[in-house]
Amino acid sequence: MTDDLHPNPDEASAPDSESRIESFGPVESTPPLSRKGSTRAVGIAFLVTALIIGGFIYRAIRVQGLMHTSLLFIGIPLVLALLLALAPWPKSASGGILRGMALALLIVAPLVGEGYLCILFASPLFFGVGLLIGGLIDLSRKRKNRSVALSCIVLLLPFTLEGVSPQLSFNRTQFATATRIVNAPATQVEAALAQSPAISTTLPRFLRIGFPRPIQASGSGLNVGNLRVIHFTGAEGDPPGDLILRVTQSDLQTSSGHVRFETISDSSKLTQWLRWRSSDVSWHAIDATHTAVTWRIGFDRQLDPYWYFAPWEQLAVYQAAGYLITANATPNPATER
Repeated sequence: MTDDLHPNPDEASAPDSESRIESFGPVESTPPLSRKGSTRAVGIAFLVTALIIGGFIYRAIRVQGLMHTSLLFIGIPLVLALLLALAPWPKSASGGILRGMALALLIVAPLVGEGYLCILFASPLFFGVGLLIGGLIDLSRKRKNRSVALSCIVLLLPFTLEGVSPQLSFNRTQFATATRIVNAPATQVEAALAQSPAISTTLPRFLRIGFPRPIQASGSGLNVGNLRVIHFTGAEGDPPGDLILRVTQSDLQTSSGHVRFETISDSSKLTQWLRWRSSDVSWHAIDATHTAVTWRIGFDRQLDPYWYFAPWEQLAVYQAAGYLITANATPNPATER
C-alpha cells in the first residue's frame, strides 16, 4: 500500500522511452540501397573493369603489330561482351551488353581524335558481337542449358585470329573498276590524262567522311617512266605522306589508248586501309565528241575480317576510280559534285 502511494522516485522522475524520442523529434531511418541501384552500380563496375582489360589487350595488340587483324575488331568486342555478360543485368544480357558497348565506344571516341573513322567502321562489329553473345546467354538462361551457349562462344574464337599470319588470311588482292562516258573526243581525254593530277574536284561524299585526302599533286606525261606524286593528309597523329606512281605501260593510239601506273612507294595514311598497287586507264572513242574511259585500280586490303572490310574497301576504291575519271580524264572537270 505504501509502495503504491509513494512510487520509486527514480522511476517517477525518468521519462519513458517514447517521451525521450519525441522530445528530440522524429527519427528518420536510412533507407536501404535499392536493388535497382545496387545492380546499376555493379554494372558500372563491370564496365570499368571491362574497359581496363580491353585497354591492356588493345595495347598488347598494338605492340605486336596486329592492329589490322580480327584480333582487334572481333577479339576485343568478344572479350568485352563476355565480361559485361557476367554483370547482373536486371532484364537481359543482350540489353546490358549493348549498353555497355555503346558507353565504351562513346568513352573511347573522344580520345582517338581523327581516328573516329575507325570507331565508325568498327562499331557494327562491336554491336554485332555483343548482340550475338548476349542472345546466346539469354537463350541459355531461358532454356537453363549453358552448354549450348558455351559451345557457340568457343566456336567464335578462331574467327578472332584472321590476319594474324599469312596462313590465317584470305586473299588480300582486290580490283575496282569504274567506267564513264566523257563528253570529249579521245584526243582531249589523252591530253587531260597527260597533265598533273587534278585535286580541286570535290571528292564523293563517302570519301569525305574521314579518309585521307589529296592536298597536292605533281607529275605529268604518259610516257614510260613518267611519275605521279600525290600528297595526302595525315590522320590519328601521323604526318602526311606521299603516294608515288610510275608509268610502266603506255599504248597511245589516235582514237584509243591504255596507260598503266604502278606504285613505287606509299608513305600515306592510305596504308592503314589498303596498299595501292596499280591503276590501269584505258579509253576509246565512241564518236567524235564522246569517249568511254575505264579506270581499274588494283589494291591489297589491309583490314580483317575479310567478309566485313572487303566490301567497304571495294566501295571506297570504286568511288575513287570514278572520281579519277572525272578529275583527271575529263577536260575542265567541274569542281562540285
